[in-house]
Amino acid sequence: MNVEELKEQFIGAPVEIQITDQEGGDQAPTVKKMVKKIHPCPDYTHLRFYFDDRNFLAVPLSSHVSESDGQWSAIDSNSGLTYTFKKVQVF
Repeated sequence: MNVEELKEQFIGAPVEIQITDQEGGDQAPTVKKMVKKIHPCPDYTHLRFYFDDRNFLAVPLSSHVSESDGQWSAIDSNSGLTYTFKKVQVF
């Protein structure tokens, strides 16, 4: 994961976040958030996407990443979860 590129692309940007699992079970609803900062956690196992000074979503650094125009996805093979961040228009 290139953290600096992620910062350039997503900090200050409104995004839709979706978390899905491989098995197609119950899915969390897509949420819209504004990314305030992106930092690795203290033990460097996860990358934290902060939405304010306290609330964040942690994505494992060991995830397989795919990117396309305005969208970033990380697939965690250990948990079977896919984390997708998609830039959207201001909400």
